[in-house]
Amino acid sequence: MSRIGKRPIEIPQGVEVELLNHEAKVKGPKGELQFALHPDVEAKKEGNLLLVFPQESLSKKRFEQTKALWGLTRTLLSNMVEGVSKGYEKRLEVEGTGYRAAVEGDSLNLILGFSHPVKLKIPEGISCGVEKNVIIVSGISKGEVGEFSAQIRRLRPVEPYKGKGIKYAGEVVRRKEGKKAAGAAGAA
Repeated sequence: MSRIGKRPIEIPQGVEVELLNHEAKVKGPKGELQFALHPDVEAKKEGNLLLVFPQESLSKKRFEQTKALWGLTRTLLSNMVEGVSKGYEKRLEVEGTGYRAAVEGDSLNLILGFSHPVKLKIPEGISCGVEKNVIIVSGISKGEVGEFSAQIRRLRPVEPYKGKGIKYAGEVVRRKEGKKAAGAAGAA
């Protein structure tokens, strides 16, 4: 049995969940999200709880394969409920001399030590802001916020010698020791 799949999802006040034809629609104060359920997994709404369970008519072999989908579906629905009620946010820190970020219209303009500035189009449903050297990516879909943040970070990952680049806020980068001076090795 799936330990995650068994847990009910509590639906907060102001959030509506609609289940029709293996499709889940979640509406809240921040927006609306949709998700197509796998045919082997069902969802049922009871009061202010949302329950996810595998179909009862599955064979033993097919049930074993469905257990992973059961927990995944429950987690995705839980993320949707939290996204439309609270939203998601990722913070990225830009470190390096001359490295800058700015939001210009519907694009994120990054100066990262290349010969040219990098412009990224901000996807629909995502909003970006910049405070000093911190890029704030926010939205209602956890997957989209994470994907766009990873796309930004991929442009200039943190290097381990000087710590220059883009990293997630709170991310620990193991620093490496640089080369030793040549004169110090010969004198010993």
